[in-house]
Amino acid sequence: MASNKHVVPEAKEAMERFKMEAASEVGVNLKNGYNGDLTSKQAGSIGGQMVKKMIESYENSIK
Repeated sequence: MASNKHVVPEAKEAMERFKMEAASEVGVNLKNGYNGDLTSKQAGSIGGQMVKKMIESYENSIK
């Protein structure tokens, strides 16, 4: 069952910061609130950067 609700509501702010950081790293300017004007390429690059950082974090934690 898919849901947009966060299991831990306090995590929402942390996820927003993480998303903004990833966007900055790939050169996409996100603004607080609505970002529906992003291209698919821009949105995908942000998501890809977030996944890359999560994988790196996991790999570093198991070393």
